[in-house]
Amino acid sequence: MKLLIILLFTVLLFSFSSEEKSQAPLVNLETLSTEFNYEIRYATPNNFIGETLYDCPKCLLQPDVAEALLQANQYFCKKGYRIKLYDCYRPLDVQKKMWAKVPRPTYVGNPYGNGSIHNKGAAVDITLETLDGCYVEMGSDYDYFGKEAHIDNYNFSKDILENRKLLFEGMRKFGFNTIRTEWWHFSFRKNWSYKTLNVPLPCD
Repeated sequence: MKLLIILLFTVLLFSFSSEEKSQAPLVNLETLSTEFNYEIRYATPNNFIGETLYDCPKCLLQPDVAEALLQANQYFCKKGYRIKLYDCYRPLDVQKKMWAKVPRPTYVGNPYGNGSIHNKGAAVDITLETLDGCYVEMGSDYDYFGKEAHIDNYNFSKDILENRKLLFEGMRKFGFNTIRTEWWHFSFRKNWSYKTLNVPLPCD
């Protein structure tokens, strides 16, 4: 009987520890580095919905995702570029608004299904720019819903294909996976361990 109680206590303790780990607070990337640039589109009406969806332009991520992104940015900086961020953590309520406007799972994660990895704080939407802030052409604008955004579309100039290759290979090197339809989207490969969140962005 005592052995059974000890085993049950151990299981409960392990479960609690795992849950606490998966619920580690999101970190604000701006507090970790000044070497990124930001254009958080959903904090403006300049996005595919045409409405302001965020109360403030914050980039929050799971701690280990943020650390991997820091390493990726250092890699790009050595090559004369830096990461420009369009989106990071996205509350589930915002995902529902997006789905209500554009219920197309090819481009918008279904919040009533698996949702988006953005809702876990484990995905980023990014591009590259030069260290002095110059635009780097990737073949389409951010959140463009069409074949020009697909990563398996090679109908571009040599310069654009090289820019995409640099971006994809650099991000994959540090644990981020691409998706076929969006050249800008990168999900951290260990994202299954994180819970879907609906915490508002800290705008105070």
